[in-house]
This record gives sequence, structure tokens and C-alpha cells, in this order.
Amino acid sequence: MSFWNTRRTETAPVLAALAAVVLWGLSFVATKQALSELSPLTLIVFRFAIGVTALALILKLRGAALVPPREFLPTLALMGFVGIFVHQVVQVHGLEKTTAVRTGWLIGLSPIWTAILAALFLKERLGVARIAGLLLGLAGALLVVTRGRLSGELLAMPSTTGDLLVLASTVNWAIYSTIGRGTLRALGSARSTFAIMMLGWLMVIPLWLARGARLPQNFGAATLGSLLFLGIGCSALGYLFWYAALEKLDASRVAAFLYVEPLVTMAAAVLVLGEPVAWTTVVGGVLVIAGVVLVQRR
Repeated sequence: MSFWNTRRTETAPVLAALAAVVLWGLSFVATKQALSELSPLTLIVFRFAIGVTALALILKLRGAALVPPREFLPTLALMGFVGIFVHQVVQVHGLEKTTAVRTGWLIGLSPIWTAILAALFLKERLGVARIAGLLLGLAGALLVVTRGRLSGELLAMPSTTGDLLVLASTVNWAIYSTIGRGTLRALGSARSTFAIMMLGWLMVIPLWLARGARLPQNFGAATLGSLLFLGIGCSALGYLFWYAALEKLDASRVAAFLYVEPLVTMAAAVLVLGEPVAWTTVVGGVLVIAGVVLVQRR
């Protein structure tokens, strides 16, 4: 079942991609909070248990079948392995060991990898304007998360285990965003998202059990709220919106919205942690928006 029931303009998938990135930008604050009481694997297992349940309810309300046709299972399993199992295990462990600022800086590289892979394997045409937009967005994201302080220490990244893990997750996400487009269009984004998330979640559980399957001793209200937001918002709706956008738009165009993610993370830090807004944030944000506009142009 496609996310789009009727023929629509490109505005809808563009808004879907933007919504996914906004949710994921907020996820860093929620993940950091949840990691104060949960181990990375426990967080992933609980988060996607909630996400899978939410997606199952969405599909049931729409009258769609939960089990995909057998011929789609190999591709869906591959996407679940790459996009859920590998991506979440690597990124959450990386986020545990590095800062949100460094994470935002490295995630700004994802659209570049996606554009390169899409050009190589999906034969997507980049063009001068799209390349310029990707580079402009990268410059804006870099300015926002570094606040203009390009010190030698920052430019030496990745310099820690956490940085290396986050960097690996950006390459992995680019691979994830370029595989399975035929499956998405044939099966529909809603059913594909549920199957991918279910299969990826089932792959994480044996690893969690092998590592001791530690359950939280003190499960505070803040952690519960973070898990619900991560499960329903960032997992169920975030992945659903992302796939809905990939169903209709080029992978490189969708990936360009990831440049907005550091802006959302910074805004959340201002509201939750009381951090001041620097002039570099405003200028960098303008560059990010300009870069996305360039990439979205035909």
C-alpha cells in the first residue's frame, strides 16, 4: 500500500521528508535522555517495539495486510538489516560516546554520500545546481554545528570511537537510502516501512539477549516519554514519512533534507538546555535552506 492514496504534487513528499528530518533532529535530545537510564541495545529494542506496534495499528486502520508477498522478503530483510539493525546499533553506541555537536557535524555528510551512491547505482542525474546545493547545505550545516569555530581539534575528526561510529552510520544511511526503490514503489511505502522495521527489530533482539538483555531498574517518567516519542514519532512516523518521500522523489533530493537535522537539534538544545542562539546559527540556517532549495529545483 502506498502512502499516497491519490495523485498529488511533489509538495506532499517534500513535506514528508521534512517532517521525518524534524523528528529525527529532535531524537538526539530524547536519545541522550533515555541513555541515562537505558543501555543502547535496550533503548533500541524498546523504541522499535513501540514503533512496530504503532505501524501495525496504522496499517490495520487503513485495512492493509501486514505480511508482505514472499518475493519482496529478501529486499525487505536487507533493508531492515542495513537501516534498522546496523544503523541503530552503530549510531546509538556512537552517540553514547560522543557529543551532539560532533554527531550533527558528521551527519551533515550523509547527503553527499547519498548523492554519490544514487548517481552511481540509481543513475540519478546530479547536475551543477544539485551539486552546488549539496555543497552549500554542507557548508551551512558545518557553520551551524561548529558555530564558526573551525579549530584544529574539530577538523581532526573523527578522533574518537564515537566519532568513527557516527561517521560509519552516515555512510550506512546513504546505502540504506539508495537500495530497494523498486520494492518501495511496488509494495508501497506504508507496508514496506512496517516490514523493514519489524525485520530489523527482530534482528536486534538476539544481540540484546546475548548481551544480557538488561532491563531498566528505575524507569522514570522522562525516559518513558522519550521512548514513546522515539518509538511513535521518530521510528513509526519518521521512517514512514521518509519512505513515502523516497517513493516519489530521487534519493539525492530526499537526502538533502538531512541538512536541516542539525538545525532542529540545535533548536531543541536551545529550548531544552537553554543554549544561546549565535549569529552563525542564523547564517548557517539560511545556507542550509538555500542548499535544499537548489537541490529540489528541476
